[in-house]
Amino acid sequence: MSRVAKAPVTLPQGTSVTLNGQQVEVKGKQGTMSLHLHDLVELKQEDDQIIVSPVSDTKEAWMHTGTVRSLLNNLVQGVTEGFEKRLQLIGVGYRAQVAGNKLTLNVGYSHPVEYILPEGVSAETPSQTEIVLKSSDKQKLGQAAANIRGYRPPEPYKGKGIRYSDEYVARKEAKKK
Repeated sequence: MSRVAKAPVTLPQGTSVTLNGQQVEVKGKQGTMSLHLHDLVELKQEDDQIIVSPVSDTKEAWMHTGTVRSLLNNLVQGVTEGFEKRLQLIGVGYRAQVAGNKLTLNVGYSHPVEYILPEGVSAETPSQTEIVLKSSDKQKLGQAAANIRGYRPPEPYKGKGIRYSDEYVARKEAKKK
């Protein structure tokens, strides 16, 4: 049985949840997000907590219950605080600039790489070699960060590339003569 599913989702002050059949809508100061529930999962709201439980006591129902509980917790956290990912550009001449919803990267190619940010994701560059992505949707944010990192992933010999700020890149020793 899932330990994640057994923990209730606590609603912070100023957050409201609307249950409409298999559709859940969460409203907070960062906006409104919705989630469609699986048929094997049911929700109960008690005071400032949401309890996620399986419809039947099968292994599949418990798996879906844990997943739905995590997704619901991410929705609640997203509409109250939001999420943030930081990327670092490491390499000589590597730079990033943001103009509106377009991120321009100079990462060692003969041309600048332009990435259009998805709707709901914002970016800022505190310095030329740092990118801060913010969103209330954790999935969109992670996908956008992975797409940006994919333009020049860190290489193991010199460590050049785009990496997450908390990422460790295992370095390799150069070939000996």
